[in-house]
Amino acid sequence: MDLFAQMGGERTIQRIVEAFYPKVLEDPLLAPLFPEDIYPVMEKQNLFLTQFFGGPPLYTSEFGHPRMRARHMPFPITPRHADAWLDCMRRALEEVVPDEDLRQALLERLSVSAHFFVNTDEQAT
Repeated sequence: MDLFAQMGGERTIQRIVEAFYPKVLEDPLLAPLFPEDIYPVMEKQNLFLTQFFGGPPLYTSEFGHPRMRARHMPFPITPRHADAWLDCMRRALEEVVPDEDLRQALLERLSVSAHFFVNTDEQAT
């Protein structure tokens, strides 16, 4: 069974995204990287995470290949940004996903991607 099915599908993804973005917007390091109108970002994240965790390819159907590293290149992302993002996601998962082993599996998968997006070293910021 893929992670998408294990976690409960699209409704769980939506709940994770809804728990995650308020944390991002409260984070002084992350908030400046996001637009004031966060809802389009949330919708894209819903589509992407659905696909990322093994659900239907909703993001690709609407926007084409994710090319996530390229889409993040305009923003300076340091290792600290990746860690802050993962911390917000960890806290969102704790709120939404009761199974600790599943939370850990989801976070491990996300950790690889978060660090893949790093495009700026700490000295440059």
